[in-house]
Amino acid sequence: MTLGGNDDRLMSEINVTPFVDVMLVLLIIFMVTAPMMIQGVEVSLPEATSKPLTAVQEQLVVSIDQNNQVYINDFRVSVENLKEKLMQITKNQKADEIYLRADKTVAYGMVVYVMSEIKGAGIEKLGMITDPVDDTENDRKKQS
Repeated sequence: MTLGGNDDRLMSEINVTPFVDVMLVLLIIFMVTAPMMIQGVEVSLPEATSKPLTAVQEQLVVSIDQNNQVYINDFRVSVENLKEKLMQITKNQKADEIYLRADKTVAYGMVVYVMSEIKGAGIEKLGMITDPVDDTENDRKKQS
């Protein structure tokens, strides 16, 4: 004989403590591994004496390495398919500006051809990425 009623009812409360523990562990893992995931195409950029631009959102970057291989962000694309790939990307997301990184050893004609393919894909704004010139190197050149 039981007193106090029926204890066969299911508990309807959710225990969130294990969920919070798992989320904190995942947060720590992502915070530690996120800086290690930054990678890209190895490009030796030309140097220029201009001020850096501030970007409001992450933009597409087309890169040309020293072997004339073309990449959209980190994905390799053939030069012949560059225009079509960019048209597909811009159709799905509004990308009105693309940045171009080219190795300083790449021929001028290759850079111009890639620029024309980007413009042919309907991109209105094309930015060029360069490395800043070292100030001590500028001072030496001025003194000479």
